[in-house]
Amino acid sequence: MDKRQALIFSFGILAILSWISACAPLNTPTPIPTQIPTKPSTPTLPPPVLPEPSPTPDPCLGTRGQVEKIAFDSPALPHFYIYLPECYQLNTETDYPVLYLLHGQGYEADQWLRLGMAERAAALMTAEEISPFLIVMPYDKASWRSVEVDDFGEVFVNKLIPYIDKHYRTVPDREHRALGGLSRGGGWTLRYGLTRWGLFGALGAHSPAIFYRDYKKIDDWVTEIPIDALPEIYIDIGDQDGEVGDAYNVSNILTDEGIAHKWHLFTGSHDESYWQAHIDDYLNWYGCFFGCSLETESP
Repeated sequence: MDKRQALIFSFGILAILSWISACAPLNTPTPIPTQIPTKPSTPTLPPPVLPEPSPTPDPCLGTRGQVEKIAFDSPALPHFYIYLPECYQLNTETDYPVLYLLHGQGYEADQWLRLGMAERAAALMTAEEISPFLIVMPYDKASWRSVEVDDFGEVFVNKLIPYIDKHYRTVPDREHRALGGLSRGGGWTLRYGLTRWGLFGALGAHSPAIFYRDYKKIDDWVTEIPIDALPEIYIDIGDQDGEVGDAYNVSNILTDEGIAHKWHLFTGSHDESYWQAHIDDYLNWYGCFFGCSLETESP
């Protein structure tokens, strides 16, 4: 082969190789897929626990009741104590029943307080065992004198009761007014409770020392009271009390007239330890008169 032929042969080989290379598939690298970040899932949270609203504090809580000593313009009744129940000063739209309590001979208006009346009233009212009411304890300055020359009784019914109704938030009728007393105060209670029956719906005679001139009048007094106006009556006395015979006779008079009443003969004498032992009995009875139906009984 000559040089010219060798050259032509070489060019032929190159052309064939170029053609083969052009027909071969391109070796394109496979792309790596791009990872799309996933959105993180939101965790499920429990519902929030909201604090319970605090109850509105009771402004009366812990105030109990309070006792005030008030001067009164009368030589026979120069002052009185008054028990105001819990929240009296705040409950300005509320009117209250009134219990009047009279002390014994030779004592002063604070006798009922010394016996624990205010503390026990506060405890029973706070516990809602009795409904709230005012307690007025007037001073019979001449309690050592004969009742026939003592102006206390007339001042009490004619001046003090109107004063209380005017200056305090009371319910001024007999259904919301009670009268009670111990010893001489029990004697006053029977006298004015039975002769001024339009003023009082309940009478409590605790170890009553019945006035000499009143004893024979009680029968007449009770018969003059209209049947529908008869007061609730509570009489109690100790079995060692020197006044027990008279008290029992009064109970018999009421029974003979068909007048239902509470009669209690307890163990005890005519002294402060006896009355103090029965403070709760008295308060529950008066409280029930103001707030529930009393069940009366004859001896």
